Amino acid sequence: MNGKTQLGDFLQTRRSQLRPDEVGVPTYGERRRVPGLRREELALLAGVSASYYARLEQGHSLNASPEVLEGIARALRLDESERRHLHDLARTARPRSGRRPATERVTEPTAQLLDALGDVPAIVIGRRSDVLAWNPLGHALFAGHLDPGAPDVPAERPNMARLVFLDAHTRDLYADWPGKARAVVGNLRLVAGQYPQDTALHTLLGELSARSEDFASMWADHRVTVCAVATYEMLHPLIGSLTVMQQTLSQGPGPSVVVATTAAGSPSRAALGLLAQAITRAAPSCSDSRLSAD
Repeated sequence: MNGKTQLGDFLQTRRSQLRPDEVGVPTYGERRRVPGLRREELALLAGVSASYYARLEQGHSLNASPEVLEGIARALRLDESERRHLHDLARTARPRSGRRPATERVTEPTAQLLDALGDVPAIVIGRRSDVLAWNPLGHALFAGHLDPGAPDVPAERPNMARLVFLDAHTRDLYADWPGKARAVVGNLRLVAGQYPQDTALHTLLGELSARSEDFASMWADHRVTVCAVATYEMLHPLIGSLTVMQQTLSQGPGPSVVVATTAAGSPSRAALGLLAQAITRAAPSCSDSRLSAD
């Protein structure tokens, strides 16, 4: 998956998703052989020549100016996240461009924040959606069926994208699973555009495409999503139904802290309290730990 291919695929797919009537292009009742807009129609809306736009889609013109990209973004009716993604793809399509990903780790400030959020489910997510850390309530809410120490071992770290698409427990956890799945794919699209040289990311995408028809279909749609805040109804096996607001507290080049909050005084807040009590009862006491050590 190189930058040229990503840029061309993105432009072609998004062009095919625009109907002529949506952008005021007359069709005069003709039968069209291609879905969506034709290349020359999109080029006209973007203010560039049809031949130049064709070369851009085909990966033969890799020096599009920011102004040209903005014109194309307006013609495709991209939102702000999709505009940034388009610019990222254009940069990474050029030779010798792209960011080499750094090794991810949980910093001391992030670890302290995770500890301070003891009453709130929280997890630390890397750019590829690897779980780098979680607090006890975060583990119990999102992946209580997994080993709580799994994030501490790099080779065994859970990956939220894998869990959403390949793990039956996680699939059943979300009442609106397709909505959650689309959010995961949209975020991975953004990351793939920013880090085209991340071989581990491309390995993950290949695995998900091969093992999940749902992922392959959503990935081919080229939708881009930033879900800093999203509300989900969860169907937890221990505490039943609850509604949580998942919020990303930190965004940028490093790992992100994702928390799940509930409305004060709501049944969902009470359900989280029951989950907290359950994991407290399940944890070994100090005396039990001393006895087992002896």
